[in-house]
Amino acid sequence: MEIILKQDVKNLGYKDDIVKVRDGYGRNYLIPNKMAVIASESAKKQLQEELRQRAHKLAKLLADAQELAQKLEAVQVKVEAKANENGAIFGSVTTAQLAEALEKAGVVVDRKVITIPEAPKALGEFTAEARLHKEVKATIHFEVVAAE
Repeated sequence: MEIILKQDVKNLGYKDDIVKVRDGYGRNYLIPNKMAVIASESAKKQLQEELRQRAHKLAKLLADAQELAQKLEAVQVKVEAKANENGAIFGSVTTAQLAEALEKAGVVVDRKVITIPEAPKALGEFTAEARLHKEVKATIHFEVVAAE
């Protein structure tokens, strides 16, 4: 029996794979548990159309992420923090502060995709990384300046 998997099944295949299984396994376990559907001609055509549309959407998401990465690489932002006379800041710079500074510079990025390898605890120039897509990462250059 040929079936189309609707989710990943261990030792069988991944979502949207067309696989052959024994009749009892498919009819009594996979299909009732909504893990698969019978691979009829109409189901195969529907799967092909879904995969084509998904590929188009993924290509657009990738292009948007690459465009945003170029903007992030080009922008230089300044993050203000309270500091003492020696240049040590009180606390550290967070991803939320960096996202807010980027938004003021005209580039909107969710704070959840930004990672700062070492939290800045002094004034100076630092870098952070934004994971915009599973294939696209951008480096963000920012400077921590004393707040007035």
